[in-house]
Amino acid sequence: MENQVATSAPLGPEREYFDALASGRIQIQRCRECAQGVFYPRCVCPHCGAAKLDWVEPSGRAVVYATTVVHRKTEQGGDYNVCLVDLEEGVRMMAQVVSVPPSQVRIGMPVRARIEGEGETARIVFDPREVQT
Repeated sequence: MENQVATSAPLGPEREYFDALASGRIQIQRCRECAQGVFYPRCVCPHCGAAKLDWVEPSGRAVVYATTVVHRKTEQGGDYNVCLVDLEEGVRMMAQVVSVPPSQVRIGMPVRARIEGEGETARIVFDPREVQT
């Protein structure tokens, strides 16, 4: 019997998502059948069951749906927030709002996505944005 090495590296659509992120691109999926946005990456649309999902670049505009502050000692990195944000394209993702103190992040706050870090350490974060009237 051959030894199989377990790996934690994602495969399939999840791998495509992280590869795009590592190369500096934010991508979500959109279903060809029902036109709904899809996030977290999947093989099948959670809305209609179709297996025809395309990759699209979202606008990056979003609104904070929920937020909480995780309190840590300063020597452990200090406090940070964890948010759920609703992208304009209709998907919700978990992330952090950065560039403001965690306690200033509010539900309904308009934010914009950007990539922080490079390669394998790249992640999506959000900054507060000015609302155009």
